[in-house]
Amino acid sequence: MADRTAPNCHLRLEWVYGYRGHQCRNNLYYTAAKEIVYFVAGVGVVYNTREHKQKFYLGHNDDIISLALHPERVLVATGQVGKEPYICVWDSYTVQTVSILKDVHTHGVACLAFDLEGQCLVSVGLDSKNTICVWDWRRGKVLAAAPGHTDRIFDISWDLYQPSKLVSCGVKHIKFWSLCGNALTPKRGVFGKTGDLQTILCLACAKDEVTYSGALNGDIYVWKGINLLRTVQGAHGSGIFSMNVCEEGFATGGRDGCVRLWDLNFKPITVIDLRETDQGYKVARGDNSRGLSVRSVCWRGDHILVGTQDSEIFEVVVHDRTKPFLIMQGHCEGELWALAVHPTKPLAMTGSDDRSVRIWSLIDHALIARCNMEEPIRCAAVSTDGIHLALGMKDGSFTVLRVRDMTEVVHIKDRKEAIHELKYSPDGGHLAVGSNDNSVDIYGVVQRYKKVGECIGSNSFITHMDWSTDSKYLQTNDGSGRRLFYRMPSGKEVTNREELKLVQWASWTCVLGPEVNGIWPKYSDINDINSVDANFNNQVLVTADDYGIVKLLRYPCIKKGAKFKKYLGHSAHITNVRWSSDYQWVITIGGADHSVFQWKFVPERKAKEAVHIAPQESLADSNSEESDSDQSDVPEMDSEIEQETQLTYRRQVYKEDLPQLKEQCKEKHRATAMKKRERAPGSGVKLHFIHGYRGYDCRSNLFYTQTGEIVYHVAAIGVVYNRQQNTQRFYMGHDDDILCLAIHPLKDFVATGQVGRDSCIHIWDTETLKPMSVLRGFHQLGVCALDFSADGKRLASVGLDDNHTIVLWDWRKGEKLSAMRGSKDKIFVVKINPYLPDKLITAGVKHMKFWHKAGGGLIGRKGNMGKTETMMCAVYGWSEEMVFSGTCTGDICIWRDMFLMKTVKAHDGPVFSVHALEKGFVTGGKDGIVALWDDTFERCLKTYAIKRSVLAPGSKGLLLEDNPSIRAISLGHGHILVGTKNGEILEVDKSGPITLLVQGHMEGEVWGLATHPHLPLCATVSDDKTLRIWDLSPSHCMLAVRKLRKGGRCCCFSPDGKALAVGLNDGSFLIVNADTLEDLVSFHHRKDIISDIRFSPGTGKYLAVASGDTFVDIYNVMSSKRVGVCKGCLNYITHLDWDKRGKLLQVNTGAKEQWFFEAPRGKRQTIPATEVEKIDWSTWTCVLGASVEGIWPLISEVTEVTAACLSNNRKVLATGDDLGYVKLFRYPVKGKYAKFKRYVAHSTHVTNVRWTHDDSLLVTVGGGDTCLMIWAHEPEGHREFKQCDSEESDIESEDDGGYDSDVTRENEITYTIKALSTNMRPMTGVKPHLQMKEPSVDERYSSVSTYQRMRSELYLLHQT
Repeated sequence: MADRTAPNCHLRLEWVYGYRGHQCRNNLYYTAAKEIVYFVAGVGVVYNTREHKQKFYLGHNDDIISLALHPERVLVATGQVGKEPYICVWDSYTVQTVSILKDVHTHGVACLAFDLEGQCLVSVGLDSKNTICVWDWRRGKVLAAAPGHTDRIFDISWDLYQPSKLVSCGVKHIKFWSLCGNALTPKRGVFGKTGDLQTILCLACAKDEVTYSGALNGDIYVWKGINLLRTVQGAHGSGIFSMNVCEEGFATGGRDGCVRLWDLNFKPITVIDLRETDQGYKVARGDNSRGLSVRSVCWRGDHILVGTQDSEIFEVVVHDRTKPFLIMQGHCEGELWALAVHPTKPLAMTGSDDRSVRIWSLIDHALIARCNMEEPIRCAAVSTDGIHLALGMKDGSFTVLRVRDMTEVVHIKDRKEAIHELKYSPDGGHLAVGSNDNSVDIYGVVQRYKKVGECIGSNSFITHMDWSTDSKYLQTNDGSGRRLFYRMPSGKEVTNREELKLVQWASWTCVLGPEVNGIWPKYSDINDINSVDANFNNQVLVTADDYGIVKLLRYPCIKKGAKFKKYLGHSAHITNVRWSSDYQWVITIGGADHSVFQWKFVPERKAKEAVHIAPQESLADSNSEESDSDQSDVPEMDSEIEQETQLTYRRQVYKEDLPQLKEQCKEKHRATAMKKRERAPGSGVKLHFIHGYRGYDCRSNLFYTQTGEIVYHVAAIGVVYNRQQNTQRFYMGHDDDILCLAIHPLKDFVATGQVGRDSCIHIWDTETLKPMSVLRGFHQLGVCALDFSADGKRLASVGLDDNHTIVLWDWRKGEKLSAMRGSKDKIFVVKINPYLPDKLITAGVKHMKFWHKAGGGLIGRKGNMGKTETMMCAVYGWSEEMVFSGTCTGDICIWRDMFLMKTVKAHDGPVFSVHALEKGFVTGGKDGIVALWDDTFERCLKTYAIKRSVLAPGSKGLLLEDNPSIRAISLGHGHILVGTKNGEILEVDKSGPITLLVQGHMEGEVWGLATHPHLPLCATVSDDKTLRIWDLSPSHCMLAVRKLRKGGRCCCFSPDGKALAVGLNDGSFLIVNADTLEDLVSFHHRKDIISDIRFSPGTGKYLAVASGDTFVDIYNVMSSKRVGVCKGCLNYITHLDWDKRGKLLQVNTGAKEQWFFEAPRGKRQTIPATEVEKIDWSTWTCVLGASVEGIWPLISEVTEVTAACLSNNRKVLATGDDLGYVKLFRYPVKGKYAKFKRYVAHSTHVTNVRWTHDDSLLVTVGGGDTCLMIWAHEPEGHREFKQCDSEESDIESEDDGGYDSDVTRENEITYTIKALSTNMRPMTGVKPHLQMKEPSVDERYSSVSTYQRMRSELYLLHQT
């Protein structure tokens, strides 16, 4: 089978021919090292003219259109176009990014300028308002922003003599700006009668509020303040595009092809007329040309740099100004499509819509010949002997030139439409010419290019052609995606494919065919790959596409979606690509950017040596990312991880949607607003204990706090567990699933991130359970990973959006420091470097990335690991460059910087958690083993297996299985804390015994819940195929567990509490002994899920079993026989209740029907609503009927009330709904939209609620969150300190049925992006808002006297 991995060789950008002169100005400067900096396409170029070497900055992903040089002349700022354009500030010496500025401009960044100190950068956008933005570029922060002007702005400059003043100019305006605080205020320049209102193209500021500006008519306008002082008429013959200021004076350049030098008072010094030079483009421009046009000037000492419209750069020495020296040239404006390489020499030929054909030396990196043609050129080919150069024209003609002296051999026009492709046969006898007329013409070379054949099989334009090595066959591709074959030279089509089996092709430049199937992404248009070329010697293929990406793949490349290495630089479509004759280089040409890129090919063995090369060298491959295609050489994923990567956490309705939904329902509600609504109950509940821990899809989310308590999360709750007292305290600030948790280095604050449309991160105090800061506004769908920096000041977070955005926060201020797209694949972990807080790592599916902060952005590079592995966990080691990561195959990878040093086998199956100790590491994996390692991972010091046999007597439950998958590990207080996938939290003593502290159900929804008729016990059954009995007394533990064949959805105790009935998902049910959980009896009469099951009251003689296939079966428990069937329901059954006599059943269905059946026969009864209220029901768990009408909210179309339960004293009805709310209503709940008390703790739907036999506790289960929550019932009149959680419904709010108090609360807090920073906890030492720095442990707990002194000082301050 063909190898689908990416090739091991790579490309390195060696030279770029060209300069962006069109549509840009002022983009050419001398750096401090006397190198020249400019840009072309999407590449920043630093050109050393003395050594004739180029360095490249490759941090952009689209056309660069603006450039500014820092006053110290080392740093460069460049701005690009694009939907979300950004500005890069980079070092011209190392060509590494220093800062990225983003998230403000749209469309593009038209102008840039640094201030005199170089602290601030101003940018102008291409949006409709031409927004002007001032940046503190090092921090990536916007200091001020304002709409610039309604028309285009062409230039902007800081006043170098007046701080905080700027000048901008453009279409018919000039504006003078002052920056005060974060406000930019403009004043328009007054032209008055001194000069005409002109479009101003460039400007420069001088002393005494004087500004010089260049106008479209060639005049210089001189401004004093905001008024036009005078004009220098006829400074240039036409528009002045560029103005540059230096110590000696001013230099201006214009459309007239002249550069003028002026002294500091703007008196003329001299003129340099580039039209007089015998070099450059205009030589062959002809009479109708627009002439040479200067777009950029830079005067530095004795040298002047000039950039022209036509992609040329001249260097002029002032004292020898009649001899400008041409140092760079490229094709000028117009598409560039034609490319050919010489068959024996290191030469490349290009031809463009600018009508010029050029020959470039690949060794000297120079233009060695040029010739202008009559027509735009669209393709080129060199004969096999290297003597003739054929050029295909846009008008359907082709011309053959002698390579030696560029003289014409022949000019032939047989077609009316463009020639797209030409190829000489390997024997040199024929030339094939493919055109837009759907045909290929064959010409005999020795017969002076006489036409000898024609291929007419295509029904679309010809795009690519290749000859066979024996010159007897030609293959073609056309625009409709067909591949055809012809016999040569006659042009007869070959239809018998057998004939072609042994044909060998001399070249492969076609984009269709089995050998190149793999070049196509899985979902792509047949035309978006423009060119390919195969290197048969090294078995690699290079492709060029419409997205500006050069890709390197293996050849042949047979299966779709093959892996590749990719290289960026060209900004838009790349039109052609070719290998040089000796396969040393790849040449690519850009269509719209009309630049020629020369890439050095680094074969496999050299690629290995290149690992230890200078920074510039390594950067060259920094954009050669591995392919983004899905599968190939990646090992099969572990089932657990596979499952986890599929989780999206998307909700149909988020709590954030409620205000909108309620608005829509307002109309319906207005009618009932007048009626009196049932008031809320007097009693309330308070969360008391939760059985559960989120281990099935989260990792490293379990820690010891400073005081030795344990902090973790489950559902929407942060839990602080005291293991000595077996009690829990709760942080209830979240309203949906918490997915990640990180602890502050001082172990007193915790950060938690949740699911949500605009998901938020809470940083809260584990002692007071108060929020310190809430961060939102940047992550969509959810936050999946968090990490604090070692100094505790920063927090890194990763979102669940498609790009897995990474954000770095100053969490106390609630300020975003940097953000960047993380990876298309899921990220599992983020870690900030403990030694250098500007560096971080992310690890996840098929990647490991090393990031560093650059202004408002982050620069990331993939770790070099050869084979792509999925990383599950990572941690920094004993020095700033050492990183250790755990893979999905059980290895620990040891990294130095971004290079993989070695791997160590640590576990069987994925390594889910790794934790760094002062000396050494601890790891945990799917194999259920905890391993302690030395500090180099060379020796495993000790292993602990999590087994039932070593469970200590004080455990709060039972271990479900030996060696459960370990998801979290933490150390402290002489113990190892372990969290498992099965929802268990265990404490491992270093000497061996293991104590189980907390446990819950495993992954799968929990629906079944029943409380014991006279003991503080409850039973639960879940989709995880277990039935469990829980102790609700203060010992809070799981008493018994039994594994089932299938998952279950309901359970019920018999009235005497001795038997327990359990309904399963396959339509069967069992009755088990409530003490031993052993089977008493089982039945299987239905195919669909058993949705509810109930013993009749009294002796429990009958058992009613409701199923998803619309029936309720009634069994006689004593005789174990089915005695009746309730039929007639139109939908699945949801709820069941018996009356006190055991003679009547009430049933609810999924279609919101309420039915009544007589027991035991199951005959349907029709009972009027007035009579239903008089019936004495044994239990009430139904959600329909007049007595519970008020439990349905306004937006009941969107959310279901899933469960209800009436207290035994018949005063309070508890409900659970799809939005995760537990509500209490006063019973009976007559009339619509009754008032209630509401509690948030479950994250998604609450599937069941039950009161205990004495109403002292309410027990609830959450579906997806797998939790069992126990709430203490606080009777009426019992008023104690309310937890900051479960807020009550705003009972008095008349307008919205008390439905949604947290929405009003959220409306009142304006958290656009700023954090909600509540007052921090009262403590000794300096109060947080007065602290300059993060306090040390000693400072945090310093003496009370400091605090007293602080208070008295503050008091005095207030007095004064």
